[in-house]
Amino acid sequence: MSTSQPPAVNKRARVPEPLRSARAAIFAIFGINGFLLGMWVVHIPAIEDRTGISHSTLGSLLLLLAIGAIFGMQLTGPLADRFGSRRTVIAAGLTLSVATIGPGLATEAWQLGLALLVFGFANGALDVSMNSQAVEVEQRYRRPIMSAFHALFSVGGVAGSLVGAATLAADWTPAAALLVAGGVGIAVVGASARWLMQDRPRTAKTDGSAEKAHGRLSARVLGLGGIAFVLMLAEGAANDWSALQVKEHLATSDSVAALAFGAFSVMMTVGRFTADRVSGALGPVAVVRYGALLAGGGMALVLVSGALPLTIFGWALFGLGLSGGVPQIFTAAGNLGSGSAGTNMSRVVGLGYVGFLAGPAAIGWITQVIPLTTAMVVPLGCVLIAAACAGAVRRTPHSVHRDHSVLS
Repeated sequence: MSTSQPPAVNKRARVPEPLRSARAAIFAIFGINGFLLGMWVVHIPAIEDRTGISHSTLGSLLLLLAIGAIFGMQLTGPLADRFGSRRTVIAAGLTLSVATIGPGLATEAWQLGLALLVFGFANGALDVSMNSQAVEVEQRYRRPIMSAFHALFSVGGVAGSLVGAATLAADWTPAAALLVAGGVGIAVVGASARWLMQDRPRTAKTDGSAEKAHGRLSARVLGLGGIAFVLMLAEGAANDWSALQVKEHLATSDSVAALAFGAFSVMMTVGRFTADRVSGALGPVAVVRYGALLAGGGMALVLVSGALPLTIFGWALFGLGLSGGVPQIFTAAGNLGSGSAGTNMSRVVGLGYVGFLAGPAAIGWITQVIPLTTAMVVPLGCVLIAAACAGAVRRTPHSVHRDHSVLS
């Protein structure tokens, strides 16, 4: 049997109720993370007005959010290894819920900057810890379920955007709306805490494997981080530039151009709900490789199309192709067979997050010398690199095989 295939699964075997509860709890954590981020995003214009800052100042302050997130990721990985992902999920989830309130209370630029630094830190910490907990749950399920967790994050983001839009329409202040959102977050994390899986703290063991040392950035971790970097760079470029690409290239209205981002986002969510079945049937390498090639085909269509329906279809294919790749990478990072799975996860997630931030910026710089549509060769190149390197997510003899009966 190819090592790229997941272990055989008895689909008729009954899943223990504690394990089902753990899965539902981490679903809720992914969903509330997306919800809180969605609530923040839709209130950005109102918060900008409240603080009286310019677009350029806001852009600079958003860098603090990114810096905080990266720092939170790198700190939380070792903590998850030492204390277990359950504890870090609860601590990070509660911290993020409280931190969500901060931007709504800010009235000056320095206050907003401090609030975003804390918000970013908490979000980065939750990102690593909830993915580590998700890997633990997936290992005990003994079949792929990681993509569905990421799908719930997307659903939560949509819900947050809709609720945020409703509060804005009702003339709620950002402070009031984010205070309620933070309260919802505290309630969800509190209700989920008892059902999260009590994973055992891990300590690195010396057995000659490079990835088993906390202080080393092994070739395997670097490879997985590199694929996460290029895939999330492509995703970031689509998030920020898809609508503008359609508007500029096809001379459409803002409302019509928004269909591009809508198609991309919807298919990302649909793909995440279906990628686990594909991974279970064909293995994680196939999900990354053929998904990336599908995304490449979609982007190639965007590059050459002069018709709106074909361009929208291209963006939809791009989202569908990208949807399952990152969850497979995170699963691989959590299954490297070392005692430092949380640290490995933090490094891979961190590199991916840098790519997500770098994508939009890189496209912006490139458009100073070439048209925006032509600049889309960058995400096209990224997904082709990911397709070529997809073998990095293949299961190895060092993959983790933990006791599947240990639940709380």
